[in-house]
This record gives sequence, structure tokens and C-alpha cells, in this order.
Amino acid sequence: MLHASLAAFGTYFCMYAFRKPFSVATFDGVAFWGVDYKILLVIAQVLGYALSKFVGIKVISELKPDQRLLYLISLIGIAEISLLLFAWVPAPYNILFMFLNGLPLGMIWGIVFSYIEGRKFTDILGVVLSASFIVSSGVVKSVGLFVMNSWGVSEFWMPSVTGALFFVPLLICSLLLQRVPPPTAQDVSSRTERIPMTAADRRDLVKKYFFPLVLVVLFYTFLTAFRDFRDNFARELWDSIGYQGDVSVFSTSEIIIAIIVLLIIGSIFYIKNNFKALLTYHALLIMGTLVLAVGTLLFQTGVLDPFIWMVCTGFGLYICYVPFNCLFFDRFIATYHVKGNSGFLIYIADSFGYVGSVLVLLYKNFGQANLSWLNFFIYGTYAVAFIGIGCTLVLYFHFTALSKAEQLNKQFDYGQ
Repeated sequence: MLHASLAAFGTYFCMYAFRKPFSVATFDGVAFWGVDYKILLVIAQVLGYALSKFVGIKVISELKPDQRLLYLISLIGIAEISLLLFAWVPAPYNILFMFLNGLPLGMIWGIVFSYIEGRKFTDILGVVLSASFIVSSGVVKSVGLFVMNSWGVSEFWMPSVTGALFFVPLLICSLLLQRVPPPTAQDVSSRTERIPMTAADRRDLVKKYFFPLVLVVLFYTFLTAFRDFRDNFARELWDSIGYQGDVSVFSTSEIIIAIIVLLIIGSIFYIKNNFKALLTYHALLIMGTLVLAVGTLLFQTGVLDPFIWMVCTGFGLYICYVPFNCLFFDRFIATYHVKGNSGFLIYIADSFGYVGSVLVLLYKNFGQANLSWLNFFIYGTYAVAFIGIGCTLVLYFHFTALSKAEQLNKQFDYGQ
């Protein structure tokens, strides 16, 4: 388990060096077609990422074990080449290469998670993997800011330089990940065998669980949009609450969040009953949305310190975001003995989630251009909390009713 968790953590951690460093640059005063240049870059990358998620619904669900490593290294290589072209081609034409950077990276999560799903220890492995994107986002931003401040690298070349620093570590971690053994018979017995899915398998699954999937996608779309907003505009948010020029604040805050999230979600490993674990994730979703709303209210009234508030918003978003990225669906498949894999469900949610992220950015630029980054984010946290609590409660009662109906059917069949 230690080998698998370290390899998965390291691989995805390094992937973020090819995706997020550009967001620490501000590109002050640059705009094209009436849109802030940084917003255009974020939208371009997220569009590529979102398209990748839609493609991944098929590709990741059908992925065979012997294809993983080749896909992984090739996709990272394409992402780094895109960053080099982004630096070399002048603006605004280089926006295209930020789109091409996001296009391959959207596949990485599904590939990495396919190595560790369907195991007794998936809850722990999954939360360690998820902690990687919480921590790495802050760390690579700190590295990117250091590269600019200490090495004199421009905002345009900084993303490719930062990515290059992490390429060899990513290659090593990917090779170690390839050596992770397949699930054991005991794993299959406790969590259901995970297999590539056909088009018919995907269609049947969506048809059977359409209603809960719609609710999950709705909540996850809002969640992803504002988690992505917080991530991409972290520098603007930190600057607005008094942390201008602080290199360490990006990584320090996210490490605190990762540790707390890791401990809480990792403890669900001890719940062996898959249905009880699935319901427990609903409790975490409620807790996360309440932390978002209450924490923001306390910050607005001056009760909560700005740093603590940013940690609270990160905790609230990630305690909800992490389960939907892997563990919620892993337990869902195990509970209902679904023929397939988690990647399919994750990529359905992700694809719509990143479309939501683009829409939020467009709304900010054209609908709320005069609203500050900070106030826009504050209003967003309340929206996520409201939608999240509503969806989670309906999901909880739906799954509870579904379980009772199944138990009655079993009793009826037994009686006959």
C-alpha cells in the first residue's frame, strides 16, 4: 500500500507542475477583445481540460492496464511542448497553446486512479492521491513565483521552466506506479471487480442511476467552478486580504488543508460496509458546505482571521470535492455491484464541472466585471453551500429509500 500511495501521489503531484504554475502570474494590464488576458488563458486551459474530460468518458472507461504508462508519459510530453510554444509564440496567439496544454492533462487523473481503484485500501490510497492536488497546486505556484523572482524568468517562460523541473521526478514516479500489482482476490470480493466498459455498459449505468447522477453533476459543477476559481486566482485572493508577495502562503495554507482532509476522509477506510461508507460521505458533504457558509459569514463580520478563512474555504471545498473525485464513486460501484469502473462516473462529473468553471469565468468578466475577485468568491461560496446542502439531502434520502426497496425485494424473493 505504501508503494502504491507514494507512486500515485508523486505522479499526480508532478503533473500539476505542467498545469498550474501559470496561474501565479498576473499579466497585469494585458487584455484582448475586452477580456482580461489571464482570464482568457484560464478559460483556454479549462476548455482543453473540459474537452479532455468528455473524451475521457470513453477513453478512460475503456482503458486497458497495458496502455496506462504509454498514455501517461505521452500526454505529459504534449503538455510540456505546449508550454514551450506558449512562451515562444507572442500573445494573443499563444492562447491556443494553453488550450493544447489542458487537453492532454485532463486524462491524467483517470489513468492514475485506475491503478488504485477497487481495493480494500482504496479509501486511503484515494485520499493520499487527492491530497496531492491540494498540496501540489500551492507548491507549484510557490515554485513558479520563485522562478520568476529569483531566476528572473518572465511570466511567459515560467510555466515551461517549472514543468521541466518536475519532468524527471514524474517519470520516476510513473515507472513506480506501473509496478503496482493488480487487485487481489480479496480486493475484488470486498469492492467488486473493475473492468473496461463497453458503450452498452455505460448506457445501462446512466439509465439505471440517472436521477442521482444528475444531482451529483449539478452539485459538482458548482463545486468545481469555485474550487477552480479559488485555485486559478489564488494570488489575487491572497493579495486582496493582505498577503501581497508572500511566496509561502500558497503552499502553507494548502498543506494544512490537505492534512485535515486526509485524516478525516482516510478514516472512512475503517467502515467496511460499502453502503454505510457511501452515506458517511454525505455527512462530509454537509459538513463541508456548512464550513463554507459559516466560515465566510464569520470572515465578513470580522470574527475570522483572513488566513484562517482561506483555509476554511479550502477545507470546505476539498472535503466535498475529494470524495466526488474518486472515493464516492468507488463505494457506489461496490455498493451496487456495478459492472465497470470509477473512471467513467468521475469523468462524467468532471466534464460538466469544468464547463461550469468556464461559465463562471465568463460571467465574472462580462456580468460582474466591476465586482472584485474577493467579493465574487465570497458570493460563490454561499452559492456552493446552498446548492450543495440541497443536493446532498436529496441524494441521502434517495439512496436510503433505494436501500430499503432492495431489502424489501430480497425479503419478498426469499419468502417465495
